[in-house]
Amino acid sequence: MAQVLTQFDTIAAISTPIGEGGISIVRLSGEDAIEIANKVFKGKDLEQVATHTIHYGHIIDPETKKVVDEAMVSVMKGPKTFTREDVVEINCHGGMVVTNEILQLLLANGARMADPGEYTKRAFMNGRIDLTQAESVMDIIRAKTDKSREIAMNQLKGGLLGQIRELRQNLLDTMAQEEVNIDYPEYDMDDMTGNQMKEVAQQVSKKIEKLLLTAQEGKIMRNGLATAIVGRPNVGKSSLLNYLTQDEKAIVTDIAGTTRDTLEEYVSIKNIPLKLIDTAGIHETEDKVEKIGVERSKKAVQDADLVLLLLDGSRELSDEDKELLDFTKFKKRIIILNKSDLGSKITREMIQKITDSPVIMTSILERNNLDSLATEIEKMFFSGLENSANQVMVTNQRQAGLLQKARQSLQEVITGVDSSMPLDLVQIDLKDAWDTLGEITGESTPDELITELFSQFCLGK
Repeated sequence: MAQVLTQFDTIAAISTPIGEGGISIVRLSGEDAIEIANKVFKGKDLEQVATHTIHYGHIIDPETKKVVDEAMVSVMKGPKTFTREDVVEINCHGGMVVTNEILQLLLANGARMADPGEYTKRAFMNGRIDLTQAESVMDIIRAKTDKSREIAMNQLKGGLLGQIRELRQNLLDTMAQEEVNIDYPEYDMDDMTGNQMKEVAQQVSKKIEKLLLTAQEGKIMRNGLATAIVGRPNVGKSSLLNYLTQDEKAIVTDIAGTTRDTLEEYVSIKNIPLKLIDTAGIHETEDKVEKIGVERSKKAVQDADLVLLLLDGSRELSDEDKELLDFTKFKKRIIILNKSDLGSKITREMIQKITDSPVIMTSILERNNLDSLATEIEKMFFSGLENSANQVMVTNQRQAGLLQKARQSLQEVITGVDSSMPLDLVQIDLKDAWDTLGEITGESTPDELITELFSQFCLGK
């Protein structure tokens, strides 16, 4: 881990959402945090109080002596803090004006405005957390279901970190053995070391493959399953959106073409986060506005992870229905035959002669058989992951890409040994895999990448 930093300046930022609320928190971190806070606080001498204590008083402007707000101030001395630096948190009344005025006082008295994610970056740079744990902090903030929050908490506890470190140690032990072989060539242990390299490369590669199998589920838990609700006009798309969100998000009428643009909403179905996209009905039209809506609907289908294709089961399969079945045939999809309360002109058997996509018969109006929709989604994307909240999971593309790169380097090791390449050349690929795995945790990550990663965090975190 990185060495503890001692020359960072003191930073300040508002750590609660901007707007009206009961309480706002302005946070300071750095070696001068307590001194700066003491300049604007009237109450106890913060430089004399015990660590991890909270104190009542008032925030004042040291120049005008004007009282800005009544506040509770927490003092936490490093290294037992999130950043491992001295941290002060000013709990004031929630409001844009008063919170910003306190922040400006801190900046005027020696603090610097924190960059986005700088508190978490300092926690990483000071050895408090690794990169996988830093990413899990944002996953917790952005969690859309209990399960995604549990997975992020598992990462924050160091679940992925522990596995990556174990894999790196296996590779390091093997590289050390090869170094001994290079230093003492008289023992001629090339065959044994080569076999050991190959065996370890195979073992580590298998463990990497197991982690990569979780990448799709991790992506869904992190970002939500992009789900496009499509169909021709007036088949019940907006009614389905309203049912799933338990709210009247979309206008529902018996007039075709009511929805003229895409509507988005997050929902949780059996703890699976769905980013629902209610699209305009896809059909031929001369209306310029409707045409734009139809094009956006087609784009939503192309970008979706899952398509919910609604057909009016009470009417014969139309040419437009057939075009939609063809247009979505290469997507993961569930076909919903709606309006079963009006009789069935389209049956499950008819559709399954065309496709093997799951088919659900329902009446959205009467809420019939809609529970099976969640079951089909779970089967399609989360088969065999009943306890996913407790398992180590790859949660973003950065981690998945580096695991794939490390696996490729290990395959080069196996190929090199099988081809009787000199082991000092094979060792280069082994070290590449070791370095790549280190990029996941941040133990061998370029400074530019670290800066880019933390710049995606919210201000004040």
